[in-house]
Amino acid sequence: MRTAYSEHRLPNGLTIIAEIDPGAHTMAAGYFVRTGGRDEPPQLMGVSHFLEHMMFKGSASVVAQDVNRRFDAIGAEHNAFTTIDMTAYHAHVLPDRQSEAISLLSDLLRPALRHEDFVEERKVILEEIAMYDDNPFWPLYERASEVFHGDNPLGHRVLGTPDSIKAMDVGSMREYFTARYSPDNTVLALAGKVDLDAAIRSAETELGMIPPQAPRNHRAAPINQRHDFTIDSTKSTRHYLLGLAPGPSASDEDRYACMVLCQVLSDSDSGRLHWALVEPGLADSADVSLDMHDDCGIVLVSATCDPEDAAEVESILSRELDRVTTGVSDDELFSVRAKVATMVTLAGERPSGRMRRLGGNWAHRLPYRSLTEELHRIESVTAADTKRVAQRFPLVPWVTGRTRPTPT
Repeated sequence: MRTAYSEHRLPNGLTIIAEIDPGAHTMAAGYFVRTGGRDEPPQLMGVSHFLEHMMFKGSASVVAQDVNRRFDAIGAEHNAFTTIDMTAYHAHVLPDRQSEAISLLSDLLRPALRHEDFVEERKVILEEIAMYDDNPFWPLYERASEVFHGDNPLGHRVLGTPDSIKAMDVGSMREYFTARYSPDNTVLALAGKVDLDAAIRSAETELGMIPPQAPRNHRAAPINQRHDFTIDSTKSTRHYLLGLAPGPSASDEDRYACMVLCQVLSDSDSGRLHWALVEPGLADSADVSLDMHDDCGIVLVSATCDPEDAAEVESILSRELDRVTTGVSDDELFSVRAKVATMVTLAGERPSGRMRRLGGNWAHRLPYRSLTEELHRIESVTAADTKRVAQRFPLVPWVTGRTRPTPT
């Protein structure tokens, strides 16, 4: 895959990064803003996600019903997302639609934020929160994250709470938008068959006049807490188990070994948890994954099972997490490295995937690495590396939460 990387910065601080592949048949563009749930004051919890909705309500010159219609008119695959670390607005188009795609995405970053749209969309946000609350796993995850991170805003709920959304006003949202969604806190990530000079001109025309705000990102790693809790739920018929433990951050070179180690445990076909829990029918699912932030990482351990099997499942899960600290076999490592490499390659095979990797890495302040370099680091993970990372970050949950059906 022959690609060339380029980076450019406008006078107002807007960064433009591109991974150019002349042989691609499409291109992707996305604005990534280094702001998310962890950057919100408690009284505005959920405002970044709320803003994601409001961006599609139109700018001063475009009404809401025209936003998606204009994307559809250029054949774009477009979407947006909000996480605890960032927000993003992106589109995937044919190369001759590049300028139009950048213009439409730029227009999203100039929202009108009308009061009437705010009032109407608040109802949608509250319905979305209620929908997630109906999933027994989601309240479990949110409570575990809040407990694990303590007072650190990493424990904020990305959607906010019913109370924070009801108390929010459009004036506070506008202030947050102006302070955080500034050009010097934003990157335009491009991938595929990109006309870089034209993209730079487009970005400068669309957003070059917006002044920088020098937003401050206080992103201190949390002092993790230890806790054990159980939620009784009338909405659940299964037993849900979730454990959180410290892991490597997005900039920690041990992240590659940790990703491989997680796959050794939870591969859906050959992982240790599959054979210990899922194949015998004790658990519906069992998984170990790594969630990375700028300054810290979280290893999430989860399982779902029949309430009657809960004690046995938890015992076996603890046993397997402990066993992996003694190392993995060469056969396991060979198979898992190949699968992780395949997943990373598939995610970056389309320009949209490469654009998301570029923008996400920029938001985490990571230096550029090509897909080839990423694959080399994955394929270089040794058994000694997995053993070291398991000892450095023991897979013993600091916080363990359970959701069970309400006892009758």
